[in-house]
Amino acid sequence: MLTGALLILAPLFLGFAIALSNRRLMTAIHYTVEGLVYFILALLGLGLGQMEGLLDQLGTMAAQVSGLVIVLLIANLAGLWLFHRWQPMTIDPDESEARPGYRRLFLAGMKPLLAVLAGGLLGYFLWSQLPLVDEIATAALMLLLFLIGLQLRNAGLSLRKLLMNRQGLGIALVLAFSSLLAGVVLIPWLDVPWYQALALTSGFGWYSLSGIVIGDALGPAWGGVAFLNDVLREIIALALIPLVIGVKPAMAIGYGGATAMDFTLPVIRSSGGLACVPVAIASGFLLSFLSPVLMGVFLALG
Repeated sequence: MLTGALLILAPLFLGFAIALSNRRLMTAIHYTVEGLVYFILALLGLGLGQMEGLLDQLGTMAAQVSGLVIVLLIANLAGLWLFHRWQPMTIDPDESEARPGYRRLFLAGMKPLLAVLAGGLLGYFLWSQLPLVDEIATAALMLLLFLIGLQLRNAGLSLRKLLMNRQGLGIALVLAFSSLLAGVVLIPWLDVPWYQALALTSGFGWYSLSGIVIGDALGPAWGGVAFLNDVLREIIALALIPLVIGVKPAMAIGYGGATAMDFTLPVIRSSGGLACVPVAIASGFLLSFLSPVLMGVFLALG
């Protein structure tokens, strides 16, 4: 497990250490990352499809995902509500914009699910014994993490300024702490060692990473559970943000987790106004950095 953790952290920090200024290169990296995400998610699905007794395990996986989603929802919203009481954040309703097309967002959210489904069908019906799937997935994951490190370093964001954004920093820390607390509560339900439970609750909505990392360390079944848990967080966040951001901005921004700096950001901006954008970016960036670090550390303890 220690080797696996180093494989997670080393390329991420290596990429973060390299500064780039070529816009064309960064654009190419962006599209490469997007392609790699769907490729690795398809490999995750392929691994699921190749599992012996997959159909018998679906009920157990559904129960595990349900427990994760429900307990994390309660713990995260409770923690963020308390943070809002301590550090209230107000927004100007006049700054809100027309809401983005939810149909487009829904279709974008379906893409990773379709990638996993396609891989699962191929693994179940056609390639049940395809060799080197794990090795290819691991190599692709290392490349993905290196490129993500490059993206985080060269996103035009000052780490110092992000850390000085008290609202964003506070939201990120509360979301992370309440998620880990939920992991402790879920240990009996998931029936796994404490470090694995904490790893499962450290995805913070970053499904394209959590499903891959957890699947690589604990097997395709747990990778599928981690993936579905974080995909459902994103879907719930899209519905929750417009409802609560006007009265509890911290809850709306925080529950989106790592996606607050990218996928859910348009909804945060349109529903909460421009004042929410720097907070969301700071929170999402910090959670994006914390997620692989925490997963790597907890998985190394095994």
